[in-house]
Amino acid sequence: MPTGDKLRYRAGPVPFRIVLVEPEIPPNTGAIARTCVATKTPLHLVGPLGFDLSDHAVRRAGLDYWPKLELHRHDDFDAFVAAFPDARPVLFTAGATKSYLDAELAPGDALVFGRESVGLPPALLARFETAAIPTAGDVRSLNLSNAAAIVLYEGLRRSGRLADTFVERT
Repeated sequence: MPTGDKLRYRAGPVPFRIVLVEPEIPPNTGAIARTCVATKTPLHLVGPLGFDLSDHAVRRAGLDYWPKLELHRHDDFDAFVAAFPDARPVLFTAGATKSYLDAELAPGDALVFGRESVGLPPALLARFETAAIPTAGDVRSLNLSNAAAIVLYEGLRRSGRLADTFVERT
């Protein structure tokens, strides 16, 4: 592991939640878990998963950070909403007409992403605000882990969390 000084920000109370609805690809979930640990963001996994959480690929992508993850499981999206009624869902889908840069992102929001193969269910998309990450290239969408990181860091920037940075001497 590289050593030396690290740029850090003061995390404070949990500003956002990452919610994955029926994720299918273990390394994506593992990479998102690592981003969640790096930002002290809870990860919520909703519905049936396309893999077992003990899957080597999930653990490998999260490396030794997995035990530090605040992980929540929910049978379905309504169970998530019932457990966290103050977390306003903002759904991210390649089919949205509003950019994530124009979406309202506020502390307390749940940033919701769907399955890698088909995204979020239409019935769920109809219930909540949706946004997309614009692309210029000929791709269907961005990788799930990349999309979650882009949106989460934009939310952290907007909420002022990234403004209070310091160098941690190691």
